[in-house]
Amino acid sequence: MTGLIALPSEVLEHILLRLDPIDVAQISQCCHLLRLMLYNPQDKLLWRKLYLTLPLDDPRNCVSTQGVRRHDIDWMAILQRFIRARTVLYNPSLSRPGERLTILHTLLELVAWVPPLVDMEDLEHISLNLAWVVATLQGTSFFEDIELSGLVTEEERQICARLHTYFGLTVKDITRTGRVRSRAYVYDMRNYSRDNLYGPLNMTGGVNWVHVQAIHHVVSMHIVDFQQEEDASFRFAIFPMSIQTTQIVLPPGTNLDDDEDWAGVSGSWKVSFCFCDHRELLRYNEPDTDGNLDTSIFEEADFGEVYRTFNVILEKVSCSFDPKNPKRPVIDFKGEMPDTTSTMTGTVRMTTDAQVQWKFFSGEQEQSIWQ
Repeated sequence: MTGLIALPSEVLEHILLRLDPIDVAQISQCCHLLRLMLYNPQDKLLWRKLYLTLPLDDPRNCVSTQGVRRHDIDWMAILQRFIRARTVLYNPSLSRPGERLTILHTLLELVAWVPPLVDMEDLEHISLNLAWVVATLQGTSFFEDIELSGLVTEEERQICARLHTYFGLTVKDITRTGRVRSRAYVYDMRNYSRDNLYGPLNMTGGVNWVHVQAIHHVVSMHIVDFQQEEDASFRFAIFPMSIQTTQIVLPPGTNLDDDEDWAGVSGSWKVSFCFCDHRELLRYNEPDTDGNLDTSIFEEADFGEVYRTFNVILEKVSCSFDPKNPKRPVIDFKGEMPDTTSTMTGTVRMTTDAQVQWKFFSGEQEQSIWQ
């Protein structure tokens, strides 16, 4: 080890940067002087360089889902969290008791903090973070193993469902069992009340990601064309509701804090929805004597579910101050569907947990029918 320490610092650094961060950590255990050099609290340059050797986005170029840039990056901390998450994902048997929540938070940080795209056609700034998550989790049952675990906490369940929603369809999502489970949740009218504004929210106004993921699953199965269910060759599907479309679009020079239309409402959109026959909906929501609903209705060959997509042109009508989110006013909008008499109105606001909430009212000739 004496020969290694005797090397010029720039040569030693060059050697270390060619190693995996796990190997660098192991080297630090071999010599007190090397440990002092690597863990010097006054010099984190080496940790930054080590992080930037990984197939991930440079955190300095990333923004949150609300378009906020991060500051004061602790390179050693984010590198250590990533390496630990990578280790457990590659070999779940190495997971320590109580570590699952930390791993989920690390994955969420990777997915939620990415470089912004200039526009939807921007191929130059495709997120390396998102690509790594897909490469690591495709073809696995990672999400379902956690979601169906009897020992999972509610916080873990919500973060896992959020990641599942961002990711897209998994191998178990395309099975009949998986589809029945999501439909059973979505069409269970007990999951809708005044307390959650009849939508996928919790009682405090935050997002219920378990509910959102079930909706996402039901709709996604109409978008992706599977030749057969339970396709053994399926690993990952790229479609308009999978992980690559979660990357924020932020044109250069945009400051969302100064823009009344911070959600980019005005413009052309596609609106999709699906629903089942109201008679089947009512039949499903008739509980037995124990209060259970019969999900076998979703396995019947003649179960019908309609899926539609419409083009709509939206226009911001007005904004109103939101005291809980001073930099994100509530946006009121209206819209028309070309070549039809259908209209749409609604609002966009921030939820209590800093997510964007869209609320729609649609109908004919400005008469609201659906919400």
